[in-house]
Amino acid sequence: MSTRIGGIFAIILTATCAGNVAAEALDPGDFAILPWGWLDDASPEALADIKACGFNLAGFVAPEQMDAVAAAGLKAFVSDRRLREQARNVDLTEEEARAVAEEVTEPWIGNPAVFGYYVVDEPSARYAPNLGILAHAIKEAHPEAIPYVNLLPTYASAVSQLEAENYEAYLEAFAQALPPDYISYDHYALIADGSLRDGYFQNIEAVRKVALDHGIPFWNIVLSNAHFFYAKPTPAGLRFQAYTSLAYGARGISYFTYFTPQIGNYRLAPIDAFGNKTPTWYMLRDVNLELHQLAPIYIGLESINVFHMGTVPEGSQDESSAQLVREVEWTFHAETRPEQKGVLVGEFRDQEGTPYAMVVNTSLHDNLQFDVAFNAEGPVERISPYTGQPVAFRGEHKWLAPGQGMLLRVRP
Repeated sequence: MSTRIGGIFAIILTATCAGNVAAEALDPGDFAILPWGWLDDASPEALADIKACGFNLAGFVAPEQMDAVAAAGLKAFVSDRRLREQARNVDLTEEEARAVAEEVTEPWIGNPAVFGYYVVDEPSARYAPNLGILAHAIKEAHPEAIPYVNLLPTYASAVSQLEAENYEAYLEAFAQALPPDYISYDHYALIADGSLRDGYFQNIEAVRKVALDHGIPFWNIVLSNAHFFYAKPTPAGLRFQAYTSLAYGARGISYFTYFTPQIGNYRLAPIDAFGNKTPTWYMLRDVNLELHQLAPIYIGLESINVFHMGTVPEGSQDESSAQLVREVEWTFHAETRPEQKGVLVGEFRDQEGTPYAMVVNTSLHDNLQFDVAFNAEGPVERISPYTGQPVAFRGEHKWLAPGQGMLLRVRP
């Protein structure tokens, strides 16, 4: 089964930073890049930094902050307490939902800064029916806007959190109840000891399957801070989360969080608790700029298949499932520790049938040297993450840093 990965969600990077070439804005309806969380600082300077870091959405924004978001040339999810209060109202009727949706959306109809409305984060399946009623009411009142509901990860308790027979049933409940805009979920997998949490790939496999079954895009929420037992952000970790999402055909990426929460051991988000940029801001900007350069081609591709080589996670396909790629030769260098690692390959086609592959080094520590042969005849090209242009795939191009991905194609 395949699905078009262009269309509803969007990765835009309007990022223009000192020393960078100005980038053409892409709509978040093609691929969303979201700083997950509420807008702590709506000053022109803070919003300019969000935009410069490669985001096309400003996060969840209070109504009184929306004028500032619009002035910055960004879009956002309006966060209105009236919707949040109804999110877990299991007795919500269609009439009540319609009334609150019309009341909340009426001031924003036609406002170009409104991408959607925040509704709820990580609900259990028990709330799928009333959330479906509320979300459809929002779409009826403001058809161009997206109601934001984000789902739990696989490591949530089936009994106390999912309230579903299993994770697949949980996803299915919301895929059927909500408008067919997208599926958003979170899975935080980068652990402080340098390992990858079990279940990361099983989660994205499950979400991708439901998205394909229902013909809708999906967003992945990943880590951009350190907290609890999770790892400090690194270039390898940020690359890994972004490129594995792309290999699976994601249509949006959200980063938890952009502003550092002033609680517990949260630290090293792109903006620290004092409002200053951290090293993470610059690391994340670079990853987002790569995504931006790839986006004009990527959003026009159709996701065909995904497979792993080397360590094959439980529930994933191995290279015997390959449809477009004939062979991948690979060698890891400078191995530092035993770990589950290998090569991830997402297979794609464009509208003319040209085969593409997103090849990802799934090691968080070691460099990968590799080569790829497609079933189709013709020279292989690499889509440059720095210019967005095709270049010959040869010589020193055939290396991937830890967590890095590369979009390849057969020259049309």
